Amino acid sequence: MNRRLFIQLPSIVLIPAIAACTTTGGSDTDAAAKRREIDAGVDGTMSKLFASASSAQALSRDAKGILAFPKILAAGFIVGAEYGEGALRVAGSSVGYYRTTTASFGFLAGAQSKALILMFMTDDALKGFQQSKGWTAGVDGSVAIATIGANGQLDTNTARAPVIGFVLTNAGLMGNLSVEGTKISKLDI
Repeated sequence: MNRRLFIQLPSIVLIPAIAACTTTGGSDTDAAAKRREIDAGVDGTMSKLFASASSAQALSRDAKGILAFPKILAAGFIVGAEYGEGALRVAGSSVGYYRTTTASFGFLAGAQSKALILMFMTDDALKGFQQSKGWTAGVDGSVAIATIGANGQLDTNTARAPVIGFVLTNAGLMGNLSVEGTKISKLDI
């Protein structure tokens, strides 16, 4: 019984916390302010990515669409959860706003923040994402996490993938992380 409570208690605490983070319907002014806030975060994240990996900027010019989540918060103890909001940009303009959520189990303690950028390199990959009612990395499309060599260039195998992911932390670009199981759904703002 105590083991069950030990596992369920973090879930009971985390579910309301994540639910409180979701975007609820509001006035048009609130929605416009939220879109501006997300867009400003995306601008900053893209600048940080380009400063961290010069080859990412060249790759972004070839991308059919770029989905950027400037701030994904992760927290937990044994059971963890992540939540973030971002924008999909096509030809440099935001065409939709999205949320990302992930649940995880294992040795977790504390809280952290990261940014996630997904570059859709083919029309089919972008179309598949846009037409989905909820897209899960590793299920609806595989994501190749970018690895940057000592010369600052992107790994050539990664550069050929239909969806390329970049993960940024305060320390810079991370190359050995997985985004499998990350759920992405459209925000109504």
